[in-house]
Amino acid sequence: MYTPATADQLLALSVNTGIDELAQNERFAAAEPDMVSAIVEGIGALAAGEWAPLNRTGDLEGAKLTDGTVHLPDGFAGAYGDYIEQGWNTIAAPADFGGQGLPFALATNVLENLGTANMAFTLLPILSVGAVEALFHHGAEAQKAKYLPKLISGAWSGTMNLTEPQAGSDVGALRTTATPIGEGEHAGKYRINGSKIFITWGEHELAENIIHLVLARLPGAPEGSRGISLFVVPKYHVNDDGSLGARNDLRCVSLEHKLGINASPTCVMSFGEGAGTGGECIGELVGAENRGLMAMFTMMNNARINVGSQGVQIAERATQQAIAYAKERVQSPRAGAADKSPVAIIEHPDVRRMLIRMKALTEGARALLYYTAGQVDRGTLGDADAATRAEVLVPLLKAWGTDIGCEVASIGVQVHGGMGFIEETGAAQHYRDARIAPIYEGTNGIQAADLVTRKLGMDGGGAVERLLQDIARDAADESNLAALAQDCVAIAQWMRDTASLDDRLAGSVPFTTMCAVAVTGWQLLRQARAVADGAAPSLAQVKPVTVRYFIDHIVPEAMGLKASATAGAALLYTLDSEALAG
Repeated sequence: MYTPATADQLLALSVNTGIDELAQNERFAAAEPDMVSAIVEGIGALAAGEWAPLNRTGDLEGAKLTDGTVHLPDGFAGAYGDYIEQGWNTIAAPADFGGQGLPFALATNVLENLGTANMAFTLLPILSVGAVEALFHHGAEAQKAKYLPKLISGAWSGTMNLTEPQAGSDVGALRTTATPIGEGEHAGKYRINGSKIFITWGEHELAENIIHLVLARLPGAPEGSRGISLFVVPKYHVNDDGSLGARNDLRCVSLEHKLGINASPTCVMSFGEGAGTGGECIGELVGAENRGLMAMFTMMNNARINVGSQGVQIAERATQQAIAYAKERVQSPRAGAADKSPVAIIEHPDVRRMLIRMKALTEGARALLYYTAGQVDRGTLGDADAATRAEVLVPLLKAWGTDIGCEVASIGVQVHGGMGFIEETGAAQHYRDARIAPIYEGTNGIQAADLVTRKLGMDGGGAVERLLQDIARDAADESNLAALAQDCVAIAQWMRDTASLDDRLAGSVPFTTMCAVAVTGWQLLRQARAVADGAAPSLAQVKPVTVRYFIDHIVPEAMGLKASATAGAALLYTLDSEALAG
């Protein structure tokens, strides 16, 4: 069973996003309280009623490739059709192309609910939303008119094609080529040739067309990442009147065999290698030549927020399942109790500790998610400081949020005991599904490297320090939280002014965790204050406890990472590679 976390989501939207304040701007004026509640409750109903029941069958049956066509289990097509028909894909998309133009934070809520119900399935709309972002910001007007309305409606889906077998995370090493076409039907376009791996939802039959965004090299392009261009490559050519034409020369060669998210077809894609129309895969250049990585990062930044949300999603689902099991599983009397009758395991201290930890981490990750989304929305409204803060928050959310998803799913298995290791209970699926998120859209190590290199230097270090000083100031009555924020300030200054690049990178992951926990504790503290003032009455009993646990237990753990964050890289290189491997 899955029950949408509606009350906690509405609280996060109110306190952490500041949705009421956003609605005071003309652009977001439609985001009134009744509208916000209707969206959160409506998508929760669709998620629980249609997407959640497909989670287990999707895991067991998975996506299947037959003669180049991907087939999904029964029920997926109908559930996706209802998602499209009800307009959920349009929430935050530009109104000029058929979107509703509502705050990004509300679209975040749509994906959180769907992903909690069915993480593998929700990867489909996540990528489509990213494709809309990339084309809206970097596409030509004709491209926007051609592709955005159907992508925004969800009738067409989008993908991101970066990774190649020999390149991995080193996108600059890609070999896919784009050759200009000088004459004929496709004059002014490009022949795309090459292969991509790990393409999520790269082939399926749920949407009428699939719009692939593909990174490739033009002839004579500079080496490395400076020579990459972005191309839009549709599965079916799109005629001038918007109707679909012939099949483009691209195909899914195989599906990856994965640890989890089995309902998501993760494809090896072949472009222009004789699959469809005589070896001619046709694409259109998006933006300027050799500026493709910048355009793709627009899509990736959006995706990184939504991947951070996946940590919240899987944590929420695992927590709900663990609590339900702990209430039903009767085993042993409670230690120290006068009554020696067996009790439900939820009464035992260690199980109680695990469940409260799961709830505190899940609610914390959600608070960080909606705070980040709110800063994105303020940036959209022209608040430059908020836009900068969002850039700082994204690696924190993506890295820590997905680590939390894994931790909470793992604790969920532990609560089940031996039954958690048995596939039939479903706890193991959450653990397997969660594990991809720390790898998606730049591994968590890459997120940490981004924080201590590019983000740490923004505004001469001011962007990060202002955030941490805001926490220390607002949390002055919580000594541990304020001290953690000040520790982060000191480490940031050391990394920026004294540490070598190797030293910074060696401490980047613990530093990222420290910063994420500091921001999260702050946002949870704001929630607790709001609840104490009468917000979210249904959470009045629970919220103070989960916030107290986070500040009293999670925050001190993060404080203990200071030594690791500042240890430097020398010890890591005491052994040479052969000695380390031997």
